[in-house]
Amino acid sequence: MVVELNNENFSKVTSTGVVLVDFWAAWCGPCKMLSPIVDEVAEEDSSVVIAKLNVDEFPELAGKHGVMSIPTLMFFKDGVLQDTSIGVVSKNVIKTKLEQLKS
Repeated sequence: MVVELNNENFSKVTSTGVVLVDFWAAWCGPCKMLSPIVDEVAEEDSSVVIAKLNVDEFPELAGKHGVMSIPTLMFFKDGVLQDTSIGVVSKNVIKTKLEQLKS
């Protein structure tokens, strides 16, 4: 399941466990390429939270987290940013980063 993030739920969703946040926009071509990969990871691994934040709808959250390019993936563990990936990456790269955070 993919959680849609906003100003009200961002802190709560990212505060516990392993969370992947996909910063994206509807007009972004690379975001459209990455989105199905992120969705597949969400379907395959229920032990982590997969979340998406539309930077056009919530630019202040993107700015607060230093997002300068999209797509940007941010990997949180218990509310602390652990890793960041910018651009389109493979499913294996995403899964490897998540597995490292789970251990």
